[in-house]
Amino acid sequence: MQAIEEQFRLAIVAASAAGTPLRLRGGGSKDWHGQQLEGDVLDTRAYAGIIDYEPTELVITARCGTPLAEIEAALAERQQMLAFEPPHFGQGATIGGVVASGLSGPRRAAAGALRDFVLGAVLMDGRGERLAFGGQVMKNVAGYDVSRLLAGSLGTLGLILEVSLKVLPLPPREVTVAFERAEIAALRLLNEWAGKPLPISASCWHDGILTLRLSGAEAAVAAALRSLGGEVVEPAQAALFWTAVREQRHAFFSGDGSLWRLSLPPHASAVILKGRQLIEWGGAQRWLKLDGETDAAGAQRIRQTVAASGGHATLFRGGDKSVGVFHPLAPAVAQIHQRLRLSFDPASIFNRHRMY
Repeated sequence: MQAIEEQFRLAIVAASAAGTPLRLRGGGSKDWHGQQLEGDVLDTRAYAGIIDYEPTELVITARCGTPLAEIEAALAERQQMLAFEPPHFGQGATIGGVVASGLSGPRRAAAGALRDFVLGAVLMDGRGERLAFGGQVMKNVAGYDVSRLLAGSLGTLGLILEVSLKVLPLPPREVTVAFERAEIAALRLLNEWAGKPLPISASCWHDGILTLRLSGAEAAVAAALRSLGGEVVEPAQAALFWTAVREQRHAFFSGDGSLWRLSLPPHASAVILKGRQLIEWGGAQRWLKLDGETDAAGAQRIRQTVAASGGHATLFRGGDKSVGVFHPLAPAVAQIHQRLRLSFDPASIFNRHRMY
């Protein structure tokens, strides 16, 4: 692996000297995510393998090119999991791409986001230097928790060589139940249930049906079932349903057009926008599916409407990316963002223009 790492270093040093952009890429399962792709591909898949996994310590450390499926299989053997349920979006997903994309699945509202499970990381910066961050090695510089900042950075801060993640045991029991509810009624129930000690590990509302997943001890799940009611979904069908939501294979996501991801306070009422919606995370994540592309004026209307409710909007898939994929940053935040990036990548070679 040292030879592969040296190849990475030489490529990065040469690119920085020439000012040539590099496109950090694992399996390419999330090439569509973010702004434009630019630069020569630096393929990370050869730098693979689980470095350390101690089930009793609930920590796994792996190299960036390690397939996500390999990590999930190793954890499943010991009845453990990545609790943030990262989407694969393709067979080639690697753990480096998982961290760089920062995406979490249906269990995020109950267990936490991907960044909450990043304990440490090893990064190769734009100078070709190997930097280690997190509790295992050294204190993060400048007051930033750098290992967690890598989550969702889309490779713009550097090449993630290794990552250490906290894992959790699989719940003893899981049951999925469904209710017929209109959108506003479903949001009201989700907020009401959020204030109660219920073992809700996932929620999804679409087309008049509110679906909940209950996870935890046998007694806790049984008590919740008695309290909530609803129609119990057959286990195999439930597993297919939550996988389809996580991987965006649910019928809602099919078809052409643009897909917007709306991040909102869970208590926000129904957001009136043209298009179809699917609601997750107890109301905090709402997907908006439009039949056609969104022009600049349309994107501004969506973002203004969502901002008025205390949230922000991302053009997740499809559509015209010239309107800006990510919600515009406030000027002060944009300056911090730029200074942070240049501190790690002075020549701005890593995934240039991928975020803003």
